Amino acid sequence: MSDLRALLGIEHPIILGPFGGLSSTALTAAVSDAGGLGSFGLYGYDGDRIRATGVELRAATDRPFAVNIWIPTGDEVEPNPQHTIFAQALQPFYEAVGIEVPARPERYNPPLEEQLEAVWEIAPAVLSVVFGVPSASVVEEAHRRGTRLVGTATTVAEAVALAEAGVDAVVATGAEAGGHRVSFLRPAEESLVGTFALVPQVVDAVGVPVIAAGGIADRRGVAAAFALGASGVQVGTAFLATAESAANDAHRDAIRSTAADETVLTRAMSGRLARGARNRVVRAIEASGTIAPFPMQNWLTGRFRTAAGQQNLGALQSLWMGQAAPLVRHDTAAEVFAELAAGVPADRAGRSATSAEIDARIEENRNAWTTPTARG
Repeated sequence: MSDLRALLGIEHPIILGPFGGLSSTALTAAVSDAGGLGSFGLYGYDGDRIRATGVELRAATDRPFAVNIWIPTGDEVEPNPQHTIFAQALQPFYEAVGIEVPARPERYNPPLEEQLEAVWEIAPAVLSVVFGVPSASVVEEAHRRGTRLVGTATTVAEAVALAEAGVDAVVATGAEAGGHRVSFLRPAEESLVGTFALVPQVVDAVGVPVIAAGGIADRRGVAAAFALGASGVQVGTAFLATAESAANDAHRDAIRSTAADETVLTRAMSGRLARGARNRVVRAIEASGTIAPFPMQNWLTGRFRTAAGQQNLGALQSLWMGQAAPLVRHDTAAEVFAELAAGVPADRAGRSATSAEIDARIEENRNAWTTPTARG
């Protein structure tokens, strides 16, 4: 099924990027209600919290939505005596937000099995996964329940592995994208392929629809993605800056004021490579040279990051954003969605266009973008 709309049950091939820790019911519902696919990141959620989130999403929208989970890679650490050493290294940041150094927990994250059991109960239209390939049993169970599976790739080899496993679509996420680099076959530092190079190679390599992600924030990026052969787009940063997202004012302000070359790929905040603004806490942790492995570092920084978020202290938060942040113009999800939809080809099926059609679309987009009303 090459038409992403029919595959996912949506009107427009526009997908909200799932934010681990920054998802909101309001934003997910807004994108779904607009005819796209709203997504909600479930990183760190236990079964009960997933079930409660499902209830909230069902109450907020009657349209299809996706939920996202992280697949364990096998190198995750469990709580151990080193927890205290790494926690003490972060003590100045705990003090800065007025909380105690956290004691070692029994676990950092709920097991995948617990999450999946709850996901099957809330029955989303789509389950998207990052950091790996879903097992055969997960693929079989999802399809038995009528849930579409979407995998995420940072290289062609990862896309092929996902397609061979039976996913229904592949997100090809370029190195420009904000948040975590979700590589799983090779280290993330060795998997930094740009969106413009990655998407057409993935399209050529797999037989399922390809969704372009990374560096797309306006109609021009959408038009380019379709010209490269994508069947849809996944957008994060532009939606993260809207009023409906769970980001606070400090984070939204950072998105609107950070240049593309001022974002950085860092392991400082989670122990895994991720793109965001190089703020005070990132610089300090990188300079210290003391970064715990994942998910210990993510859990430890999460204690002061949460408090910093509540206090609107951007200098101590994870200010995730992609390199297209300077293109962000709009304040509401509806405005962002309309801007993105303006770049979708008329057939909306992601089929390859002729050179003349592409030229016409580019000219149309250029003219629209240079008008004051289009720029917002």
